Amino acid sequence: MKRVFLVLSVLMTSMLACQLTGVPSLPQQPTPVVRIDATPPALPTPVDAADVDTTLEALYVQVLPGVVSIQTGQSEGSGFVFDSDGHVVTNQHVVEGTSDVEVAFASGFKAYGTVVGSDADADIAVIKVDAPADQIHPLAIGDSSTLNVGEQVVAIGNPFGLSGTMTLGIVSALGRTQTSHIDPESGGRYSTADIIQTDAAINPGNSGGPLFNLNGEVVGINQSIRTEAFNGTTGNAVNSGVGFSISINLVKRIVPYLIRDGKYEYPYLGISSADDLNLAAIEALGLNTYTGAYVTQVTPGGPADQAGIRGGSEPTSQGNLQAGGDVITAIDGQPVVTFDDLLGYLTTHKSPGDSVVLTILRDGQMMDVTITLGVRP
Repeated sequence: MKRVFLVLSVLMTSMLACQLTGVPSLPQQPTPVVRIDATPPALPTPVDAADVDTTLEALYVQVLPGVVSIQTGQSEGSGFVFDSDGHVVTNQHVVEGTSDVEVAFASGFKAYGTVVGSDADADIAVIKVDAPADQIHPLAIGDSSTLNVGEQVVAIGNPFGLSGTMTLGIVSALGRTQTSHIDPESGGRYSTADIIQTDAAINPGNSGGPLFNLNGEVVGINQSIRTEAFNGTTGNAVNSGVGFSISINLVKRIVPYLIRDGKYEYPYLGISSADDLNLAAIEALGLNTYTGAYVTQVTPGGPADQAGIRGGSEPTSQGNLQAGGDVITAIDGQPVVTFDDLLGYLTTHKSPGDSVVLTILRDGQMMDVTITLGVRP
């Protein structure tokens, strides 16, 4: 059956969260400047598979000083040094419920840190650590948009308290979405996009640690695993080979705001969308395309409503699924094969107040609609 996504920002919820009476135009906010004083990668990608082992050894030696372990008294996780000012990036769920943490460096040095900003929906947090300059080793930041499925990646972190643990795997898939572990006050639940799926072993304690390409660049933050098996003694989830990492491109977009403002505001469309429709649903809706994000509902007064986007309104044989809605096939010229593509583009490229051009299929005709994005309620 179909998946239903509510785009009440750039993030999706399981139900319509808020009704807007109007969305005023938003002044453009200056984008914080990302200053990353990182060690250069300087690790050539091996052409011959026989050289991989040597590359992995060099990678570990180079990046380990920038990987940290984090303890809060209630939980433990991993993180990495983001810049020369002593900002450490980790998962929000690692530091949830506390503002002060203990950060342990690979050298053995330990220091207290303060959480200066966090975002529960993307599951990203920033810790400020006061440490001597010789302990601060910012890691090289990569470009997750250059990753390919099948490419080898490395996870380093603190699984089960075993600091400095390195595991190797591949990129299993790109462009996944992950549901937030926090329920918003307005109801429903948000999700974020541009998630990397990997089979590199990720276990409890790895959360917040870096995922590297073979050049020694951080391409993601290890976040979670999907599994149905749990250790009968500890209750911990057992790794299934299906792990998820937050893309570094999303991190690069959000972290500067967390450092400057302590929070991040997401752009908002104000639609409910369905994709991955089965053949029966496609036929009932009268669609002549198998791809795109079908608009099931438009939030009254929201940006999409103001721009004239249509949701479904005609009964069908498919339960609550109504026909007559627009199908979003592209955004700013970028193809939208699934809702994940739409969500990923908005999350990593757009801010409140920006304009986007949606290419939609309506009544068998293609047309472009310009929308000014709002702020997520």
